[in-house]
Amino acid sequence: MIIGIPKEIKEEEYRVGILPSTVKKLVDKKHKVLVEKNAGIGAGIKDEEYEKAGAEIVEDHISVFKNSELIIKVKEPLPSEYDLFQENQIIFTFFHFSSNKEMTETLIRKKVICIAYELVEENGVLVILRPMSEIAGKLSIQQGMKYLEKEYGGKGILLSGAEGVKKGKVVILGGGVVGYNAAKVAYNIGADVTIFEIKEDKIKFLKKEFPKAKVLYSEKEKIIEEIKNADVIIGAVLLPGRRPPLLIKEEDLKLIEEGTVIVDVSIDEGGVFETSHPTTHKNPIYIYKGIVHYCVPNIPGVVPRTSTHALCNITEKYVLLLAEKGLKAIEISPELKSGLSIKCGEIVNPKLTSIV
Repeated sequence: MIIGIPKEIKEEEYRVGILPSTVKKLVDKKHKVLVEKNAGIGAGIKDEEYEKAGAEIVEDHISVFKNSELIIKVKEPLPSEYDLFQENQIIFTFFHFSSNKEMTETLIRKKVICIAYELVEENGVLVILRPMSEIAGKLSIQQGMKYLEKEYGGKGILLSGAEGVKKGKVVILGGGVVGYNAAKVAYNIGADVTIFEIKEDKIKFLKKEFPKAKVLYSEKEKIIEEIKNADVIIGAVLLPGRRPPLLIKEEDLKLIEEGTVIVDVSIDEGGVFETSHPTTHKNPIYIYKGIVHYCVPNIPGVVPRTSTHALCNITEKYVLLLAEKGLKAIEISPELKSGLSIKCGEIVNPKLTSIV
């Protein structure tokens, strides 16, 4: 099979879809790997490393798509890439269909085969999404701390506090992988942590993990009460394949202190704050009604070396199977079958039926 690795063109996205070690395994099995020039440079991987592993370096974006049967990416296709797809071509990447109806309709029309990283499930775990969620959760506190600085419009508060000075308060909406890792960082630096969750087993787990934190069942009234004196609010809700609920409405912002930072990690699926809209790493924040909004959809992209290796370590076995078996890999692997979303003109994943 011919496998294509295009350079990511999303603004400030520096990750790449494959490691040289995986390229070597593919080439050893007689597959052909096309890597766009400088595809890995942002993640610290030079073209020479791919060439040494047996890849062919391709000069332009179009040629990678034109000559490949299987496309391995990191982020969702952008409009400039829509016309590059070919019927029956397999695309393996993050898609986040629920936040992009136009892309979803285009991929259906192009009759491609879409396998979504964020829906690949193994033993109840979204195995490809998990490491990215871990990184995003940890970074959400790092970014929240940064934009609490007065220079950026924040309150000028240090979350950990200082001797004789009150520590900052972090409210986390969602106790999954993102929420847990956000809580872990905030808790360990000494912040006052409140976590909202709806699953009883997770609530018990979080209470055990963070005995000094406040872990509450997620209800609107309780959320409103806790955000009134929060310094950082993290949106960390995931409903696979669907848009998350709007937990904080525009009208609720008047209850929050000016200079509070909200970090909407859920923005790649639409966001949990009504006033959120996607931003970029270059321009990550905006201030609306006195509240600092950080809404970058590809948070792990700011640490591309770490996140590329974390991502590709998980995707490798699926890439090797797809290269060897093509679409028949779906019949062999329940995990890949769970990620299969669009197949030759129709949505085939029940989690996506409400999108179009």
